[in-house]
Amino acid sequence: MSEPADDLDCLTRDELIAEVKRLQKTVKLLQKIGTALKGVRKQSETTLLGLPLVSIAHGPDLEKGESVGHAKGIIAIGDIATGVLALGGAAFGGITIGGFSVGLISVGGFALSLLLAMGGFALGTIALGGFAAGGVAVGGVAIGYYALGGSAFGVHVINAMQQSPEAVRFFDWFIPGLGEMFKPK
Repeated sequence: MSEPADDLDCLTRDELIAEVKRLQKTVKLLQKIGTALKGVRKQSETTLLGLPLVSIAHGPDLEKGESVGHAKGIIAIGDIATGVLALGGAAFGGITIGGFSVGLISVGGFALSLLLAMGGFALGTIALGGFAAGGVAVGGVAIGYYALGGSAFGVHVINAMQQSPEAVRFFDWFIPGLGEMFKPK
């Protein structure tokens, strides 16, 4: 694209026509970009406990000055989602699935939970993940009261170096059939 003209008074007719065509192309491009950047905001009319049954908020809402969508509902889907079931880049609530996930049951890259956390980095009462920490932890690196993993640390541990009898009993109950793997042959 050519450079914009600084002084329109000294342009020839042909140069003005070229400048108008360049500006028209720019406007069309900006309209396409604006359409692509337009976010989505949807909510069901049905509510439960004062919250929409379903709330979807994705992308920017330029009219409201929002750079990301924050969905809030029983079922929430968005860039940021808060709900009983929340799915989003950042998810908060009951059952949560997201890159950053915090809830009663959480699944995500980073999962923090009161009950069950599953993810690359999982922290919870029961934690399953690449790095897992909790009362019961299973993962590549596992830290917990009961811990099972390549590098497991805790009170009752199963790792490459040790197999606590209490941990073997617990994990055989927790994951039926697992105890067979640890019996001498």
